[in-house]
Amino acid sequence: MVAIIGLTGGIASGKSTVSKMLKEKGFTIIDADVAARVVVEPKKLAYEQIVQTFGKVILQEDGTIDRAKLGSIVFHHEEERLKLNQIVHPAVRSYMLEEKDRAIATGKQTIIMDIPLLFESKLQWMVEKIIVVFVDEETQITRLQERNSFSKEEALARIQSQLPLTDKVKEAHIVIDNSGTVEETQRQVENMIKKLNLIP
Repeated sequence: MVAIIGLTGGIASGKSTVSKMLKEKGFTIIDADVAARVVVEPKKLAYEQIVQTFGKVILQEDGTIDRAKLGSIVFHHEEERLKLNQIVHPAVRSYMLEEKDRAIATGKQTIIMDIPLLFESKLQWMVEKIIVVFVDEETQITRLQERNSFSKEEALARIQSQLPLTDKVKEAHIVIDNSGTVEETQRQVENMIKKLNLIP
């Protein structure tokens, strides 16, 4: 039986740290952020649809999509953002499911689906168990301010654009509290592997 595990968290919760720890232990990680970059590469279907929808103004000189330009269009216009999501989200899902099938075909026992907006995008159906990486809001704000040089207001706006971590925790099968040291997080990851009996 192959285990399909969803890994999620919130902005600056340390999900990437946990993902890296699992990767170092030999687990297959299928990352939604990587998928989102791959599916919009030139010649891909989603790329063609985005250029048709938003025009060539969003392209850089080399023909790739200028993320900043596209971002500034969709960030302030809900309607445009929905259009973009309707193109990108199905493409990302298809890519991740294909990658999962490929990993299973090579004999992998556990597949980790790293999906930042797992709950927001209602993708619980893609996984069997959900790990949520948790930190309290104060830690989130501090880390975001340090990492991205955000003001407190900017950090809060980013955090509030996602479902609160406390809500995600209620839906989780396993919670990894990443408020402490890296060693403490590592210990929790090892315990989780034992508890769920995961084999790479």
